[in-house]
Amino acid sequence: MSVQPGHAMLRAAGVSLLLDLAGDLPTVLHWGEDLGALDDGGVAALRASGASARVSNSPETPRPVTLLPLERDTWSGLPGLDGHRGGTATTPRPVLTRVETERAGGDEGGTVRCTLHDPIGELELTVELELDATGILRVQWSALSTAADGAPYDLSHVVALMPIPSRASEILDFSGRWSRERAPQRLPLVDGAHVREVRRGKPGLDSPYLLVAGTPAFAHRTGEVWAAHVAWSGDQRWIAQRLPEGAGSLAAVIGGGELLRAGEVRLGPGERYEAPAVLFAWSDAGLDGLADRFHRRMRAHRPRRAPQPLVLNTWEAVYFDHDMSRLGELVDRAARIGVERIVLDDGWFRGRRDDSAGLGDWQIDPAVWPEGLDPFVARVREAGMEFGLWFEPEMVNLDSDIARAHPEWLLAPSEGVGASFRNQYVLDIANPAAYAYLVDAVSQLVERYDIAYIKWDHNRELHEAVVRGAAGDRPGVRRQTLALYAMLDELHRRHPALEIESCASGGGRIDLGILDRTERVWTSDCNDPVERQEIQRWSELLVPPELLGSHVGAPRAHTTQRVTDLSFRLVTTAFAAPGIEWDITACSEEELDRLAAWAEFVTTRRCLLHGGVRVHADLPDPQTLLHGTVAEDGSAALFAWVRLASSGGPQAARVPFPGLDRSRDYAIRVPEALGAAAIHGHEPAWVAQAREPEGFRVPGAVLAAAGLTLPVLHPASGMVLELSAVG
Repeated sequence: MSVQPGHAMLRAAGVSLLLDLAGDLPTVLHWGEDLGALDDGGVAALRASGASARVSNSPETPRPVTLLPLERDTWSGLPGLDGHRGGTATTPRPVLTRVETERAGGDEGGTVRCTLHDPIGELELTVELELDATGILRVQWSALSTAADGAPYDLSHVVALMPIPSRASEILDFSGRWSRERAPQRLPLVDGAHVREVRRGKPGLDSPYLLVAGTPAFAHRTGEVWAAHVAWSGDQRWIAQRLPEGAGSLAAVIGGGELLRAGEVRLGPGERYEAPAVLFAWSDAGLDGLADRFHRRMRAHRPRRAPQPLVLNTWEAVYFDHDMSRLGELVDRAARIGVERIVLDDGWFRGRRDDSAGLGDWQIDPAVWPEGLDPFVARVREAGMEFGLWFEPEMVNLDSDIARAHPEWLLAPSEGVGASFRNQYVLDIANPAAYAYLVDAVSQLVERYDIAYIKWDHNRELHEAVVRGAAGDRPGVRRQTLALYAMLDELHRRHPALEIESCASGGGRIDLGILDRTERVWTSDCNDPVERQEIQRWSELLVPPELLGSHVGAPRAHTTQRVTDLSFRLVTTAFAAPGIEWDITACSEEELDRLAAWAEFVTTRRCLLHGGVRVHADLPDPQTLLHGTVAEDGSAALFAWVRLASSGGPQAARVPFPGLDRSRDYAIRVPEALGAAAIHGHEPAWVAQAREPEGFRVPGAVLAAAGLTLPVLHPASGMVLELSAVG
């Protein structure tokens, strides 16, 4: 590390971050497109040219866009820091005292660490900005109380905010509900604040997920975009804010941080608050450009030990009916298909015959499993597959031995528990005794059965999540979230080969904080492929497809009751982390053969599906999708052509294929395992040739610029096109 006066500049992957360090607070001179290696004259020119024009009824000093916007600098929006000491010290005036920089070399990014002292609040504030080799910027704040005595500092919030230019005039974030997660919502960025607050104790099924600001009509392949993600698994605050200044000069920011409840963080002498990281990304290649940055970062930071195995989960096959003969037949058929991992879902532990009892008693039920899980696990292993098990450690039924023995372990007010979700309540996992019980109970089973994988569920929200104590009830969401992180870290420490999936009523806890400690996420409880196409489309904007669990379900979907063809269900799951959640003991021989062919197809193409670049065509018809995965070197690609529902307008038109190498020719093939689309009418002549072994040859420039006339599909159907570079 070295002290860096004047300014600091980081560059990586076509992105520049330039900070002015000459004032009381670090000021963002530029974040976005790479400016190149500016000399001092270039920095001075950028500094001088960026000052806002002064108009009537405005501050005499132009407002700087600092890393910590405050009223001291005439910022009238959400302040970067808010808190007090016993109702005083509410006007912080921090001053920059130290800057350390560490560059990775060349244009590979680096880190800037700024320390500030606030004499009003008696705080030492630290912000670390890391621009990594993928162009993702991580911003993380901390606050240390330097007061020797007196009232604690009650922290309301500290948020990470980054400026965006006035041309970023539209915003996109997400909402949703159970079985319809990551539903996009777009609106103009107008004067004022677009604020999303998460008060569910987890990001939730309606999680904002990723906040994007961009140029007008930005899309998957076009537009300049700036994005923020709060990498935290508890309560959150997200904000996009624009302030009008006089005659129209604009100041706008995006960002967010942890949402703290009143009194949740009270800093005594020497106590520190570590805010969660907020990740920022810029791209001039639309949403696909953003996704590519996040995927590269995830793959670089979390290299997998092995390919994502093909999973069969027992939930929608047997539910709570844990009959060994039926489960054994399920195992045998799974092995025949080519499944690599069996996960035994809810219903295996003591007293668990439905969802009203037993939760929290993490001991095998001898009434259902008189010999323990040993016979089942042995059958799984003999068939050459790994064994996984379902848990929901953070929750408890009141009708359980653990709740009866330890009512003090409930995370609930002294006045009593409130409403239940799925007949369950929350355990205070930060209670040392409860924490030790859970870690030991899970760990003993992992060790006994050499469990390869845990599906870690979380089926309710945290309302009135307070910790009971002699001095009264205190807010407990932050404490609970940190205890969860510690528990996951401890289980990985004890069992280095263990893989954990984050599930929360489906996709209710998907964020890059939980993914620092888990190996994949359960994208949604909805296995209906029509819904899944959209859910996966938007989920992969942040998370690479190999971490998004996606299962082939029954013909009639458990969640929507919609009936779909097997071919469409197979196509949909192929482009994520594939698996099966279906009672395949009732499948016909033809269905089993098709599942086996699909399993062979996806497992032999994992390097491409789980390591390539995801691309999406921008199509005028919202009921049609063309999305795919292209190899890094452009040598191969897999595309899915999908129709969700019927629609008006032209049904047969050329569709360009994004992401291909224009200098190459490609042979297009329709793989038998995933090509049985429900084509309406006659298919284009080239499709028949693509069904032949040699395929249909076409220049990459034609595919990328002109495209192909694709088959008109019936609603709820799709097909896969496999492309290989020729010559």
